[in-house]
Amino acid sequence: MISAEDVNGIVLYKDQDHSFIWLGADPEAGSGVVQTNQYLIIDHGRGILLDPGGIHLFARVVATASRYISIDRIDSIFFSHQDPDVSSGIALWLGITRAKIYVSSLWLRFLPHFGIVDQSRVVGIEDFGPSLKLQSGGALRFIPAHFLHSTGNFTAFDERSGILFTGDIGAAIFPPGKETVFVGDFDAHLPLIEGFHKRYMASGKAAAKWVRMVSALSPKMLAPQHGAVYKDASASRFLDWFSKLECGIDLIDTIYKV
Repeated sequence: MISAEDVNGIVLYKDQDHSFIWLGADPEAGSGVVQTNQYLIIDHGRGILLDPGGIHLFARVVATASRYISIDRIDSIFFSHQDPDVSSGIALWLGITRAKIYVSSLWLRFLPHFGIVDQSRVVGIEDFGPSLKLQSGGALRFIPAHFLHSTGNFTAFDERSGILFTGDIGAAIFPPGKETVFVGDFDAHLPLIEGFHKRYMASGKAAAKWVRMVSALSPKMLAPQHGAVYKDASASRFLDWFSKLECGIDLIDTIYKV
């Protein structure tokens, strides 16, 4: 269960120059709104937001992030893909920060539908996925995750903490009131992730290629946009499971009855 204290966030990693923070529980999660996680990286006193969420979450994320950093010190915002639960608050964030927005170049022409007029601070990430250099000397590496589940999709590896932000990969759908911050028993967690991944991920081939890339990074934690954070054994268990999953077009005959 997520406690009342967890609403204000949990620091997943911290050293003297760098921290990686889960920004608390979504109070709307039990009212028919998809539950989402937002994350904040602070590096040498400057902030990076990861998938800060939709319009209805904006005030809460601002309030929680402000506990850790002044909002005017947020320099970068990363969107894993174009979905409204990820990015529909973009115009509000551009309004209160001077941050640059990083998102797949495939979605640049779609973002104006969320109310953006000036796109001068929006940076398109090309398919190969470059890195965002940090003042600490490390980098936030944009790892391609195309077709998992978006055609232009990225995950983000924070080299300093060893935490991989996975976006919708690893997402869980909890029953109301059963949310947790971390995955405990992976086998017990599996029913919460299996149906989502089989339908929302495009193919086992794409999943296996992504797992091969990220496994080479030896991530210490997997931090998804929905559900709970994987660490220790649960992280390796998830990667092994996902690398072998039949999903999407592999199961096309169960969707099209022709």
